[in-house]
Amino acid sequence: MIWLIGNKGMLGTELGLILAAKGLEHFGSDRECDITDLAALRSGARGKRIEWIVNCSAYTAVDKAEEEEALARRINATGAENIAIVASEIGARMIHISTDYVFGGEGTRPYLEDEPVAPAGAYGRTKAEGEALVRSACPRHFILRTAWLYGRYGKNFVYTMLRLMGEKGEVDVVSDQRGSPTWAHDLAAAIATIAESRSEAYGNYHYTNSGETNWFEFAREIERLGGKYGLLKKGATVRPLTSAQYPSKVKRPSYSVLSKEKTERAFGIAPPPWQASLEAFIADLANNG
Repeated sequence: MIWLIGNKGMLGTELGLILAAKGLEHFGSDRECDITDLAALRSGARGKRIEWIVNCSAYTAVDKAEEEEALARRINATGAENIAIVASEIGARMIHISTDYVFGGEGTRPYLEDEPVAPAGAYGRTKAEGEALVRSACPRHFILRTAWLYGRYGKNFVYTMLRLMGEKGEVDVVSDQRGSPTWAHDLAAAIATIAESRSEAYGNYHYTNSGETNWFEFAREIERLGGKYGLLKKGATVRPLTSAQYPSKVKRPSYSVLSKEKTERAFGIAPPPWQASLEAFIADLANNG
């Protein structure tokens, strides 16, 4: 049985649907089971034959974390540690979702899984702390980092761009931050594959869609596909900005591309190109609302 924690978020919702479609026995929890309360987690696990715990819960408000670092740490570090403790106590494997923000973001080539972390802001610090605590508390862990996530079941860059393009007909988007857009559906499918594998190759892994781009080019592709599939009634203008022209409370990574070679070798997972997944997502929105 799989315990899916954070089952009502963007990624957790997608993963729950995929687990159900595959016929994999699972149950989910969200805020009704407080991950910062170790006793609550132990109670949630009691009497169940849990083989995997997948932690999709997180504090993800990157800018707000600068003001609420203690709260972010409770969820991203203490909460993750509590889940890992329970996983270890009941003999379950754990999949913990983490982020590109644990790296410094100044690289020039895809980050490898075991490179040193050097987070630049509160969000990244709390996620890096969570990773370290998971490693310490649960030896049977898979830490799966991702980046630039979007999907049907939550706020994300694609929805924001489509809304602004439709309302204003123009948007300004930074062009000097590079990464790999990732469809939550694809990431959820990768998580399910790892769980099905029953692998014991524990450690750090990465998953994003393949290829890399910048936010400006990502937005231009959203505009093109939005027009192609009828989500935008008329074209929109997308203008490039530098990071210096778009002030933020936290320094965003200039380069956050993650290497997926280890994940592909270990599990035979070949991430689709980001352009193909974005088109599949927008086509689904157009066809299914």
